[in-house]
Amino acid sequence: MSRVEITAASGKRALSEFVAFPYSFYRRDPLWAAPLRPDARRLHSRDNPFFEHAEAGYFLARYEGTLVGRIAAIHNRLHNEFHADRVGFFGFFQSVDDPEVAGALFDAAGAWLRTRGLDVMRGPASYSTNDEVGLLVDGFDTPPTLMMPYNPRYYPGLVEGAGFRKVKDLLAYQTTGGDLPPRLVEGTDLLRKRHRITTRSLRLRHFRDEIALIKRLYNAGWERNWGFVPMTDREIDHLAGQLKPIVVPQIVPFAERNGEVIGFAAAIPDFNMALRTNPSGRFFPGIIRVTWSARKIARIRVLLLGTLPEWRGKGIDALLYRHIWEEGARQGYTSAEAGWVLEDNHAMRNALVRMGFEVSKTYRLYDRPL
Repeated sequence: MSRVEITAASGKRALSEFVAFPYSFYRRDPLWAAPLRPDARRLHSRDNPFFEHAEAGYFLARYEGTLVGRIAAIHNRLHNEFHADRVGFFGFFQSVDDPEVAGALFDAAGAWLRTRGLDVMRGPASYSTNDEVGLLVDGFDTPPTLMMPYNPRYYPGLVEGAGFRKVKDLLAYQTTGGDLPPRLVEGTDLLRKRHRITTRSLRLRHFRDEIALIKRLYNAGWERNWGFVPMTDREIDHLAGQLKPIVVPQIVPFAERNGEVIGFAAAIPDFNMALRTNPSGRFFPGIIRVTWSARKIARIRVLLLGTLPEWRGKGIDALLYRHIWEEGARQGYTSAEAGWVLEDNHAMRNALVRMGFEVSKTYRLYDRPL
């Protein structure tokens, strides 16, 4: 008889345990960046517009009475409608290094998904590919950037030992600054002249109008990507509201031709560099330490980049990266991470290499039949 007990975190107290578990699990790990606890609680609340088209079941694992793991089973109806499939997801997975614990958590999540008529369990995705997605399988020696996942080295063994198989790798790229490659400068100068394309920074005073532009560009620019799920207007508004306090408008560029926006990119300061100074995640007095540390952030994450379909492959991405590179340097940032990028998106991967980036981390999505 198994000594691992799995319980549903369905009540208020149990859900609080679910939210709190990572803070004790990672408390001695210097690379983990603890989100502020109020933010973590809001992520799982019904105020999250993700739940307008999805539902989740939460589970806790105890071994001889001690809390040793957690997992969420996620039914994203919008994903299933968009892809015409029956894929469910697991996310928010944490476990001690014990195959019995991990296996019991995966089995509980799988059973929950099967009752909803789903036939594949994919993950990790917390909650979807528009959130933290993928299991870190390479690049354990450096901390994650904001909104990128993190996990111990032993996780791939637990996941693969539970019968999961790779479905796709996601790559993060890094640069340590320096000068722009001369070919990039020459190519983007030519692009500006030939197509009369200009770039500009986000206008913070017109934030709502800028977000409206981003909504149109995001869902048009990413729809061909593997695993893409369109974000609803409410989801984009919600994410924009979360990021607005840390947005640096100079590193959120738009590309325009004859006054029409044809592409955009979004880079944000790597706020994880400040969050790591507050491992408890408590708002007070931790917010004082986080705010002070935020003044010294020197790294950015290039979160999004996309163009209208008719402008793909014409160098608009390079023009947007150049804008971020130059404006970021003026703001005092010295390094950047770009990603994630699908392993088979060779056009984007080659473009990043030409712009001076190199692969820094690999994240993996897994599938297991239900």
